[in-house]
Amino acid sequence: MEIILILSALILGFLIVLVAVPPIIRTAKAKHLFEPFEERKVHTKVVPPLGGVAIFIGFTISAIFATDGLEFDALKYIIAGIIFMFFIGLKDDLMIISARKKLIVQIIAAILFISFANIHFTNLHGVFGQHKIGHLPGISLSLFAMIVIINAFNLIDGVDGLASGLGMLVSFVFGTWFYLSENYPLAILAFALVGSLAAFFLFNVFGNRNKLFMGDTGSLIIGFIISVMVVYFNEMNLTAPEPYRIGGAPAVSFAIIIVPLIDTLRVMTIRIGQRRSPFSPDKNHVHHRLLELLDSHLKVTLTIISANILIIATAIGLNHWGVNVNIQFILIFFIGLFGSFLPSFALRFKKVKKARKVYSS
Repeated sequence: MEIILILSALILGFLIVLVAVPPIIRTAKAKHLFEPFEERKVHTKVVPPLGGVAIFIGFTISAIFATDGLEFDALKYIIAGIIFMFFIGLKDDLMIISARKKLIVQIIAAILFISFANIHFTNLHGVFGQHKIGHLPGISLSLFAMIVIINAFNLIDGVDGLASGLGMLVSFVFGTWFYLSENYPLAILAFALVGSLAAFFLFNVFGNRNKLFMGDTGSLIIGFIISVMVVYFNEMNLTAPEPYRIGGAPAVSFAIIIVPLIDTLRVMTIRIGQRRSPFSPDKNHVHHRLLELLDSHLKVTLTIISANILIIATAIGLNHWGVNVNIQFILIFFIGLFGSFLPSFALRFKKVKKARKVYSS
């Protein structure tokens, strides 16, 4: 019965977005609803940024429908948080608002979820030698983690299919674990997002006249939902049944969402090193570097997703072999950091090789 509900959430989310996108595009073109052009954008033509509207509709309806009859009181607070993300994202897509205002709304949405759904980190699973943590530190850490994840997914949305592709991968991995550990409402939530993003991915990557971007509306919604799943994943691993309990849950969840996290850390460090605001736009993201090497949005997206899959597999392997959670964290962090700089190294090597070739000729 549960697998039917999960599949129905996935299929319904997919179909709703598939049906919703064409009229959204027609409305956007008729009303000239386009995001203002920015120099850092990698596209040369104007594309409606309202894919997040379709993702919001598809996910919300499919999640509510498939969880009907199940005990899932937290759903209304998750949906409330998503609504906050929807409206602040939509306003930013059409008008552009300050990073401070977006941050304030994100904090409100996260606090609403943590407070009313009554879910937050209570245990560090041995990270830094710590296990149980106090109520206020747990709430503070949960709030910090959610805000970081939301913004990381907002920043990673730079080439076609990347944010939605990573969102599908992350949701699929978390959803599979939720299903295996018998947390069916959360599995439904995860696969509702997978289905919604899959339909959007088709339009975003392969669309011609029906092409659209997810905009901040979509990336903020994805980030919020995934941040919720991260909190649940870490907490539910404290009581999950064997053999599905993951002792190093913080390290594994870090590996699952490592691409946007490491990329955000990397670009903000570069900006601060250049004495610029960490929130100032540029083309230092890993996907910008890869785009110079591969010259194809789809190739860049598939390369990054493949790398993320390898890191997830590595983390699960380390956990299976009983490696200390702190060592897992360190290994995963440096693997991810090294991988994020590889495209820059490859570009430098390519330029040096080209310069030598010109000089020798």
